[in-house]
Amino acid sequence: MTTAALGLAARWPAGELPVVVECDAAGGDLLARFRLETSPGLVSLAAAVRRGADPGLVWQHTQRLPGGLPVVAGPAGVEQARAALAQITSAGAAVLRRAADRPGTVVVADCGQVGPGSATLGILEAADVVLLLTRSRDDALSHVVANLDATAPWSRHATFVLVGDGYPTSEVASTLGIEVIGRLPDDRHGAALLGGWPGRRSAPAQSPLGRALARIAALSSSRAATRHGGKEGPADFFGADPSIPSAGRHSSPHKSWEGVSR
Repeated sequence: MTTAALGLAARWPAGELPVVVECDAAGGDLLARFRLETSPGLVSLAAAVRRGADPGLVWQHTQRLPGGLPVVAGPAGVEQARAALAQITSAGAAVLRRAADRPGTVVVADCGQVGPGSATLGILEAADVVLLLTRSRDDALSHVVANLDATAPWSRHATFVLVGDGYPTSEVASTLGIEVIGRLPDDRHGAALLGGWPGRRSAPAQSPLGRALARIAALSSSRAATRHGGKEGPADFFGADPSIPSAGRHSSPHKSWEGVSR
């Protein structure tokens, strides 16, 4: 979910500088949603990767959203998106990994829906934390159950984030044997604020969705630091949506923010 990726980055703990990289193989939303320029972005980054993977390369291909958040916007077209991702992941997502290894830098990769053979698997495997978003209802959870074994090789750092009402958090975690780090409320107003939709002027940080994302961001930052041996360092944070359609990933959190009913 692009809105969740933007919200996580916007609510990341102070002292670290996040950048959102739109890595959705189905095409990106940021260009149209925020009326950004087609370049710089993921396509120009992919072209630059051919000449090297300097740690600062990602930052040379960012644009700023109205609130100041730096993003690498993906192309809207599927073919362009897949071609760019193929170039970026050809060396095991080294360009994103090196960017995230810079002190104080956090890379939040919006990987969209993923499954076996996905163009973003190299990114997921290089991540410190993987967050899988799914609704806690029968239809969405059935995809999770069907694909747990298939995702195991690349989701060793993965945890789940449930979205909206449905089965209680503890029941989902215990029944499926998965870790659930948090729950995002169905907050349309908060989603509109975080997603940059026009006509919204309230503070997104004060919305229920903004507060939930802030908790998940804090947990994710802590986990990434732990994976770096307890040393202060950057977090490589990759987001994905595991309500994977056909087969049916950056990480983190696990705690129930709110009670929900079936």
